[in-house]
Amino acid sequence: MYLHTLNDELQRQFGCKVYKLALDGGMTCPNRDGTVGTGGCTFCGADGGGAFAAGDGDVAARLAAARARVAAKGPSKFIAYFQSHTNTYAPVPRLRQLFEAAMAPDDVVALSVATRPDCLPADVLDLLAELNRRKPVWVELGLQTIHPATAAAVRRGWELPVFDEAVRALKARGLTVVVHMILGLPGETAAMMYETASYIGRSGADGIKFHLLHVLDDAPLAAD
Repeated sequence: MYLHTLNDELQRQFGCKVYKLALDGGMTCPNRDGTVGTGGCTFCGADGGGAFAAGDGDVAARLAAARARVAAKGPSKFIAYFQSHTNTYAPVPRLRQLFEAAMAPDDVVALSVATRPDCLPADVLDLLAELNRRKPVWVELGLQTIHPATAAAVRRGWELPVFDEAVRALKARGLTVVVHMILGLPGETAAMMYETASYIGRSGADGIKFHLLHVLDDAPLAAD
Protein backbone atom coordinates (compact mmCIF):
# COMPACT_ATOMS: atom_id res chain seq x y z
CA MET A 1 0.00 0.00 0.00
CA TYR A 2 1.36 3.42 -0.97
CA LEU A 3 1.49 5.98 1.83
CA HIS A 4 1.27 9.62 0.73
CA THR A 5 3.41 11.36 3.34
CA LEU A 6 3.69 15.01 4.31
CA ASN A 7 7.13 14.95 2.68
CA ASP A 8 5.52 13.78 -0.58
CA GLU A 9 2.89 16.49 -0.42
CA LEU A 10 5.37 19.28 0.27
CA GLN A 11 7.57 18.13 -2.60
CA ARG A 12 4.49 18.10 -4.83
CA GLN A 13 3.55 21.64 -3.82
CA PHE A 14 6.99 23.25 -3.82
CA GLY A 15 9.06 21.09 -6.15
CA CYS A 16 11.81 20.08 -3.72
CA LYS A 17 12.55 18.96 -0.18
CA VAL A 18 11.03 21.26 2.43
CA TYR A 19 12.27 21.56 6.02
CA LYS A 20 10.74 23.37 8.97
CA LEU A 21 13.07 25.89 10.57
CA ALA A 22 12.20 26.11 14.28
CA LEU A 23 12.30 29.70 15.56
CA ASP A 24 11.82 31.33 18.96
CA GLY A 25 9.75 34.52 18.69
CA GLY A 26 10.66 35.64 22.21
CA MET A 27 7.12 35.36 23.56
CA THR A 28 5.70 33.81 26.69
CA CYS A 29 2.32 32.19 27.41
CA PRO A 30 -0.80 33.17 29.39
CA ASN A 31 -0.29 29.93 31.28
CA ARG A 32 3.05 31.25 32.51
CA ASP A 33 2.63 34.97 33.08
CA GLY A 34 -0.35 34.69 35.47
CA THR A 35 -3.09 35.56 32.98
CA VAL A 36 -4.36 31.96 33.00
CA GLY A 37 -1.83 30.33 35.29
CA THR A 38 1.85 30.06 36.20
CA GLY A 39 4.38 27.36 35.45
CA GLY A 40 2.84 26.36 32.13
CA CYS A 41 1.28 23.05 31.13
CA THR A 42 2.81 20.21 33.13
CA PHE A 43 4.47 18.63 30.06
CA CYS A 44 6.07 21.89 28.89
CA GLY A 45 9.69 22.70 29.74
CA ALA A 46 11.20 26.10 30.37
CA ASP A 47 11.80 26.64 26.64
CA GLY A 48 8.08 26.40 25.92
CA GLY A 49 8.36 23.39 23.62
CA GLY A 50 11.14 24.88 21.52
CA ALA A 51 14.27 23.05 22.62
CA PHE A 52 15.84 23.36 19.17
CA ALA A 53 14.36 26.72 18.17
CA ALA A 54 16.76 29.44 17.05
CA GLY A 55 16.27 32.50 19.24
CA ASP A 56 19.34 34.73 19.12
CA GLY A 57 19.59 37.89 17.01
CA ASP A 58 17.07 39.32 14.59
CA VAL A 59 14.80 37.12 12.50
CA ALA A 60 17.32 36.90 9.67
CA ALA A 61 19.97 35.65 12.11
CA ARG A 62 17.56 33.12 13.60
CA LEU A 63 16.70 31.81 10.14
CA ALA A 64 20.40 31.54 9.29
CA ALA A 65 21.09 29.57 12.46
CA ALA A 66 18.17 27.23 11.75
CA ARG A 67 19.24 26.76 8.12
CA ALA A 68 22.73 25.78 9.26
CA ARG A 69 21.29 22.78 11.08
CA VAL A 70 19.99 21.26 7.86
CA ALA A 71 22.51 22.67 5.37
CA ALA A 72 24.29 19.33 4.93
CA LYS A 73 21.09 17.69 3.70
CA GLY A 74 21.24 19.39 0.32
CA PRO A 75 19.21 21.94 -1.63
CA SER A 76 15.84 22.65 -0.08
CA LYS A 77 13.19 25.20 0.77
CA PHE A 78 11.84 26.02 4.18
CA ILE A 79 8.84 26.63 6.40
CA ALA A 80 9.52 29.30 9.02
CA TYR A 81 8.10 27.70 12.18
CA PHE A 82 7.57 29.84 15.27
CA GLN A 83 7.60 27.03 17.79
CA SER A 84 8.46 28.19 21.31
CA HIS A 85 5.71 29.20 23.73
CA THR A 86 2.56 30.94 22.35
CA ASN A 87 3.36 32.69 19.09
CA THR A 88 0.28 34.87 18.79
CA TYR A 89 0.62 36.21 22.34
CA ALA A 90 1.87 39.67 21.44
CA PRO A 91 0.53 42.91 19.93
CA VAL A 92 -0.21 42.76 16.22
CA PRO A 93 2.57 45.23 15.24
CA ARG A 94 5.17 42.96 16.85
CA LEU A 95 3.68 39.85 15.26
CA ARG A 96 3.62 41.54 11.87
CA GLN A 97 7.28 42.49 12.16
CA LEU A 98 8.33 38.96 13.13
CA PHE A 99 6.18 37.09 10.64
CA GLU A 100 6.87 39.34 7.66
CA ALA A 101 10.61 39.13 8.28
CA ALA A 102 10.43 35.33 8.48
CA MET A 103 8.41 35.09 5.26
CA ALA A 104 10.56 37.52 3.28
CA PRO A 105 13.35 35.20 2.00
CA ASP A 106 12.65 33.53 -1.34
CA ASP A 107 13.56 30.10 0.03
CA VAL A 108 10.88 30.36 2.76
CA VAL A 109 7.74 28.98 1.15
CA ALA A 110 5.36 29.06 4.12
CA LEU A 111 4.89 30.32 7.67
CA SER A 112 3.85 28.04 10.53
CA VAL A 113 2.72 29.49 13.87
CA ALA A 114 2.30 27.38 17.01
CA THR A 115 -0.20 28.84 19.46
CA ARG A 116 -3.07 28.25 21.89
CA PRO A 117 -6.72 28.35 20.80
CA ASP A 118 -7.39 31.02 23.46
CA CYS A 119 -4.83 33.40 21.96
CA LEU A 120 -6.42 34.18 18.60
CA PRO A 121 -8.25 37.51 18.85
CA ALA A 122 -9.85 38.96 15.73
CA ASP A 123 -6.98 41.33 14.91
CA VAL A 124 -4.47 38.46 15.02
CA LEU A 125 -6.73 36.31 12.85
CA ASP A 126 -6.98 39.14 10.33
CA LEU A 127 -3.19 39.51 10.24
CA LEU A 128 -2.71 35.78 9.64
CA ALA A 129 -5.31 35.85 6.86
CA GLU A 130 -3.54 38.80 5.23
CA LEU A 131 -0.19 37.02 5.34
CA ASN A 132 -1.80 33.87 3.97
CA ARG A 133 -2.55 35.77 0.77
CA ARG A 134 1.21 36.19 0.25
CA LYS A 135 2.46 32.75 1.22
CA PRO A 136 0.74 29.77 2.87
CA VAL A 137 0.21 30.14 6.63
CA TRP A 138 -0.30 27.16 8.91
CA VAL A 139 -1.63 27.65 12.44
CA GLU A 140 -0.67 24.82 14.81
CA LEU A 141 -3.01 24.45 17.80
CA GLY A 142 -1.98 22.55 20.92
CA LEU A 143 -5.12 20.57 21.80
CA GLN A 144 -3.33 17.50 23.29
CA THR A 145 -6.57 15.85 24.51
CA ILE A 146 -10.36 16.33 24.44
CA HIS A 147 -10.86 14.84 27.91
CA PRO A 148 -11.61 17.41 30.63
CA ALA A 149 -10.00 15.49 33.49
CA THR A 150 -6.74 15.10 31.58
CA ALA A 151 -6.80 18.72 30.43
CA ALA A 152 -7.21 19.85 34.04
CA ALA A 153 -4.45 17.53 35.23
CA VAL A 154 -1.95 18.94 32.72
CA ARG A 155 -3.11 22.53 33.49
CA ARG A 156 -4.03 23.33 29.89
CA GLY A 157 -6.13 26.29 30.98
CA TRP A 158 -9.01 26.38 28.48
CA GLU A 159 -12.09 24.29 27.66
CA LEU A 160 -12.83 22.32 24.49
CA PRO A 161 -15.34 24.82 22.99
CA VAL A 162 -12.47 27.33 22.78
CA PHE A 163 -10.68 24.94 20.42
CA ASP A 164 -13.83 24.42 18.35
CA GLU A 165 -14.28 28.16 17.91
CA ALA A 166 -10.61 28.69 17.03
CA VAL A 167 -10.75 26.07 14.27
CA ARG A 168 -13.96 27.60 12.93
CA ALA A 169 -12.51 31.11 12.90
CA LEU A 170 -9.25 30.02 11.27
CA LYS A 171 -10.95 28.01 8.54
CA ALA A 172 -13.39 30.86 7.88
CA ARG A 173 -10.36 32.96 6.99
CA GLY A 174 -8.86 30.30 4.73
CA LEU A 175 -5.98 29.30 7.00
CA THR A 176 -4.45 25.83 7.27
CA VAL A 177 -4.97 24.29 10.72
CA VAL A 178 -2.74 21.58 12.22
CA VAL A 179 -3.68 20.15 15.62
CA HIS A 180 -1.21 18.72 18.13
CA MET A 181 -2.16 15.66 20.18
CA ILE A 182 -0.10 13.92 22.88
CA LEU A 183 -0.23 10.13 23.03
CA GLY A 184 0.34 8.69 26.50
CA LEU A 185 -0.80 11.46 28.82
CA PRO A 186 -1.06 10.14 32.40
CA GLY A 187 -4.28 8.25 33.00
CA GLU A 188 -5.42 8.08 29.39
CA THR A 189 -6.38 4.75 27.87
CA ALA A 190 -6.03 3.73 24.24
CA ALA A 191 -9.78 4.29 23.83
CA MET A 192 -9.46 7.86 25.14
CA MET A 193 -6.63 8.61 22.74
CA TYR A 194 -8.68 7.20 19.88
CA GLU A 195 -11.55 9.51 20.86
CA THR A 196 -9.28 12.56 20.73
CA ALA A 197 -7.88 11.59 17.33
CA SER A 198 -11.38 10.98 15.99
CA TYR A 199 -12.56 14.34 17.31
CA ILE A 200 -9.70 16.11 15.56
CA GLY A 201 -10.55 14.25 12.37
CA ARG A 202 -14.09 15.63 12.51
CA SER A 203 -13.10 19.13 13.64
CA GLY A 204 -12.40 20.65 10.24
CA ALA A 205 -8.65 20.76 10.83
CA ASP A 206 -6.35 20.05 7.88
CA GLY A 207 -3.75 17.99 9.74
CA ILE A 208 -2.80 16.33 12.99
CA LYS A 209 0.59 16.04 14.65
CA PHE A 210 0.99 13.11 17.03
CA HIS A 211 3.47 13.53 19.88
CA LEU A 212 4.54 10.68 22.13
CA LEU A 213 4.60 11.96 25.72
CA HIS A 214 8.12 13.18 26.43
CA VAL A 215 8.96 13.95 30.05
CA LEU A 216 11.47 16.78 30.23
CA ASP A 217 13.51 17.08 33.40
CA ASP A 218 12.60 20.77 33.81
CA ALA A 219 8.86 20.28 33.21
CA PRO A 220 6.40 20.04 36.13
CA LEU A 221 5.42 16.54 34.94
CA ALA A 222 8.91 15.28 35.83
CA ALA A 223 8.08 15.69 39.54
CA ASP A 224 5.37 13.03 39.13
